[in-house]
Amino acid sequence: MTSSSLFIKKLNNYGINFFVGVPDSLLKNFTDFILKKSNPKNNIIAANEGTAVAIAAGYNISSKKIPFVYLQNSGLGNLINPLLSLTDKKVYKIPMIIMVGWRGEPNKVDEPQHLTQGKSTLDLIRATKKKVQILDGNEEKDISKLLKAIKITKKEKEPTFLLVKKNTFSQTLSKINKTETKKLISREVAIEEIIKNFNKNYKIISTTGMISRELYEIRKNNNQKIFNDFLVVGSMGHASQIALGMSLNTKKKIICLDGDGAMLMHLGGMTSIGGLNLKNFIHIVLNNRAHDSVGGQPTASINKNISLCKIASGCGYKNVFGPLKNLFEIKSHLKKIQNKKGPIFIEIIVKKGFRKNLGRPKEKPITLKNNFIKNFI
Repeated sequence: MTSSSLFIKKLNNYGINFFVGVPDSLLKNFTDFILKKSNPKNNIIAANEGTAVAIAAGYNISSKKIPFVYLQNSGLGNLINPLLSLTDKKVYKIPMIIMVGWRGEPNKVDEPQHLTQGKSTLDLIRATKKKVQILDGNEEKDISKLLKAIKITKKEKEPTFLLVKKNTFSQTLSKINKTETKKLISREVAIEEIIKNFNKNYKIISTTGMISRELYEIRKNNNQKIFNDFLVVGSMGHASQIALGMSLNTKKKIICLDGDGAMLMHLGGMTSIGGLNLKNFIHIVLNNRAHDSVGGQPTASINKNISLCKIASGCGYKNVFGPLKNLFEIKSHLKKIQNKKGPIFIEIIVKKGFRKNLGRPKEKPITLKNNFIKNFI
């Protein structure tokens, strides 16, 4: 496997010491090393992959130095626009190294939401007419490919890709220390309390990652039907807009069960929710201030100057509650909203982490969707 320490040392030797991106579980050992060793101003965890490219472009223009962008291949769609209309050599010719974690690599076992994306990844990168080097954990060859990518980037003055296979980087640091207090409740406890307070006249749309997995497992453990829930297994950041679309076609209450990272990724969608004055819309954000599904790296909500509740108010939500920090507050406010009109926003602060034995949905996504549709009306 390739040492993150050596890899970053080689980058630094060429003056590349500014990192920006969205965390990925495949790149966790690499990004953890940056997080622990770099100045916070030199490692920005962006809201989404497109903004990461834009930040990198601004850095290059102002410093004349090559920035380094990292992401999971599911985020390629977010960066295509700035990649081709901003950084391309036919536009502003802005050089940068872009490292992409290759989830759903062909002939590898992975989750359904990654399979088509994985098969398309290499073709998608090549369609942008950008050079790509594939890293696979052979340290000598990976370092050689990195140096080749840097050489190409400097010569062409435009982005070059590094496509990273699973298990490429070795773990060279101990786990990053947790900062949450033990007094906070877990995400699962919060979800279970939410379920208790809503009957079959409510539909839950849950965001990708741990929230959907935990919702699914709670239903199964309690012998409850899962047909009232739509589990968004991919499309990070889009759950609230899926919920918006559903809310237009039913009188039932629609609950979007969201995460802070997902909410922040496509924040602009909240203006549509507020602007449409959706009376049957309840937006609950479980905020652990981290990208829990891909390694626990912090989101922007860890900053005390940032208020998700104030953002919701500014976007036109009629009733805003939070941040709620314990079970008593959650129970109290869930009762309060029963007769209130939406759009409603609730922020619940939860601790990081998840059970090691947390399962995944056993049914295929299409089966879950079809069953949800049958029970939607």
